[in-house]
This record gives sequence, structure tokens and C-alpha cells, in this order.
Amino acid sequence: MSNADIEPRRQLRLGLFVQALGHHVGGWRHPEAKGSPTDIDWFGWIAETAERGGFDMFFVGDALATSVHRLPSTMSRLEPLTLLAALAGRTRHIGLAATASTTFDQPFHLARALASIDHISHGRAAWNVVTSFSEGAARNFSREDLPSHADRYALAQEFLEVTHALWDGWEEGAIVADKARGIYADDDKIHPANHRGKHFSVEGPLNIARSPQGRPVIIEAGSSPAGQRLAAQTAEVVFTAAATLKEGQAFYRSQKRLVAAAGRNPDHLLVLPGVMPIVGRDRAEAQRTWDQLNQWVDIDNGIQQLSARFGFDLSAHPLDGPVPEVGEVEGGQSRVRLLTDLAAREGLTLRQLAAVAAGSRGHRVVVGDANDIADDFENWLEQGGADGFNVMPAVLPGQLELFVDLVIPELRRRGLFRENYAFDTLRENLGLPSVAENFANLRPFADEYA
Repeated sequence: MSNADIEPRRQLRLGLFVQALGHHVGGWRHPEAKGSPTDIDWFGWIAETAERGGFDMFFVGDALATSVHRLPSTMSRLEPLTLLAALAGRTRHIGLAATASTTFDQPFHLARALASIDHISHGRAAWNVVTSFSEGAARNFSREDLPSHADRYALAQEFLEVTHALWDGWEEGAIVADKARGIYADDDKIHPANHRGKHFSVEGPLNIARSPQGRPVIIEAGSSPAGQRLAAQTAEVVFTAAATLKEGQAFYRSQKRLVAAAGRNPDHLLVLPGVMPIVGRDRAEAQRTWDQLNQWVDIDNGIQQLSARFGFDLSAHPLDGPVPEVGEVEGGQSRVRLLTDLAAREGLTLRQLAAVAAGSRGHRVVVGDANDIADDFENWLEQGGADGFNVMPAVLPGQLELFVDLVIPELRRRGLFRENYAFDTLRENLGLPSVAENFANLRPFADEYA
């Protein structure tokens, strides 16, 4: 067999999930921690460092409500789309992804903003579609109550239909700029959306030309049954959380099956679980870092986080007793299930689960040197648990620098991560086909949101 006959090794896709003060709840207290959640130069350094490491995406989450009890890095934050527009000029290759809610925005406004960022970045924009589950957010947007889980997903489905129609309303070559004939645009290649639905009425067309990617890359993070089915129809990247490889494999198989059932190629949707790597120059250093971080965990904060997710006040329950049973919840169903399953599997007390929730935000933690982290990532990739990871540095700048300087070179040595960016657009660097090809054979689940 010649070298040409050897199938190239699958490579990881890596997103950098950015919290300005680090993802661990105690990370900001680390003596070497730096940064401010409103300092554009700090975010610029993070994005430039991630680009130096070859990350596919710089991803920023969002929340539309806060309180004095929230984590330091979520109490004050820049608006994500504004942040991405600023970072587009400081980077050249890395994808720029931001969260925006279908529950509290309007399709025309968001489609225009995201198309603008795709133009400004020359084809590197991505949208993390969320439905929001915060009652506080509802009150910030003149609503007394949050719509039900089912209603939020029905709204999201229609929202995506409208944004897609707006983006697709401009054909390639609509701008002709023919000076001799005095024709700037070919009107026959610009089409109104003319959408009339249950939740939205949008005429269009969008008042910005087709962007370099056609549409921004669509990311979704819902792991509930409704979230998975919506992703099968509309997403190109799925963020998820899994505590074990077995859980990751189960979700991966389920999501890929749904993509195939929707008429799409399962390889054209990437599953990226969140992971918090605690990197050391050796295992002992990594363990010391992890132990030190956990000394700064505020259990009260963890209880508040769990209470918000579970939908009832846990402060009256004994901290050293079992985790109370949780019934149906209206928001964040997949994360609640992950946490309660973890508590049951490992026999965690309420105090211990609160520490996990506060420390790692419910995501998986891997503690070790570069070889340990690379072994873990390689195992998940080869055993069908992930297409890559959404990396969550616990402390900044230290943990990001160690990942870029130690882990990335080890992944490259193993052939698991590319040496350089090969293309101009995020979609191409992720190995995704054009929009038309990815969704060419889509078969909607007709009764899902009826």
C-alpha cells in the first residue's frame, strides 16, 4: 500500500470558550490571574493567543440578566456582537462566534448584525443560537413570564427560518457595479423574505449584501430532545456537556442519527463538548493548580447556581445530605440531567455537587500534563465521543498560554491538529461544506413544533 492510499487521520476541531476572568469560579482569585471583562485590549490578547495556537473559534457566551450573586465574570460583560466586530480587526484567521437569543431578539436585526460581522471579518462569523431560560431575562425584556420550553423552541425554529430567508435573499453576484451601464445591483438576484408566521412577520429583503460565507456558521447548545432535533435541522456545530466518555458517545450517536434522519450528512455537523483542561508542566503542577483553585470555591455561589438551574431554592437543604430530587424544569434540561446523573453515579452530597457546579460550570475537567490532555482528547476523538472540544481555560492568562505552548504542539506531533489555517473562512477551516450543500437534502421533522 502506498502512502497515497493511507486515509488521513481525523483531526480535532477546537473552540476557545472565553470568560474574561477564567472559567473556574475561583480563577479570578489566582495570584497570577489578570484581565477585565470590559477591556477590549484584554480580549484582543486572548483572541491573538488563541489564533497563535490555531484554534478554530473564539467563542463568547452571553447572559441577559445578572445580579450581585452572579459570578464575577458574568456580572459585567461586553455585548458579544459588538465585541466580535472589534476583534475582527485584530485577528486574521480565527472564527468569531457569539451567543444571541431567539427569545429576546428580532430576526431582521440579528440577521443584519451577523451578516455585517461576516463581512467585517471576511467570512469568520458564527452564531450560537440559544433560547434562554432565565426568568430575569424575561423581566428585562418587558415580559412577566418566560415562554415554556416547547414554545421557546417553536419560536427558535421560526426565527431561524426567517434569518435563513433573509441571508439567502441575496444571490451570489447580486452586486454587479457596472459603471458603464449605471447598474449597481441586479434586482432579479435580490429577493424579499415575505415571511408571515405565528411569531414573526418580516418582508425583507435584508439591507446588506450576501456575506462571504452565505450564512454565518450556526452553533447550537441545546441537548434536550427538542434541542437535538432543532440542531439536526439547522446547526453545523453543537456544543454540549458530558461527564464521561460513555455519556459523550451516547450523545454523539444520538445527534448524528438525527442529522441523518433529517436528510443531512452526519459528518457535516460537528459535536464539541466543553472541557476544562488543568494543564501543568508535569502532573504534580497540574494537580497543585487544581487543588489551589478548589480552595477558592464559594459553596454559597454553587448553591445559588444549582438553585437557578433546578428551579427551586436549595439553601434550606442540608449541605452534607443527598442531592434533592429534581422534577421537570423549563430551562437547561440537559445540564440539570448531567449534574443529577453525576451526583447519583458518584454519590455526591449537595455540598460536593455545588462545588462541581461552581468550579467547572458542570463541564468535564481533565487534570494533567500535555501528554495527559492529548491522550484524553485523542481517546474521545477515536472512540466516537467528539469531533473536537470547546476548551474552557480555568485561569487567564496562565492556562491558555500553557495549552497553546504545550498541548497544541503535542496534538500536532500526533497528527491530531492542523499546523496552519488552510482557508479564509471559518466554514472551510472547520471542514464544513457550503450552506447549499450542507442543507441540500433537508427533511424537516414536520410535527416537531406543531
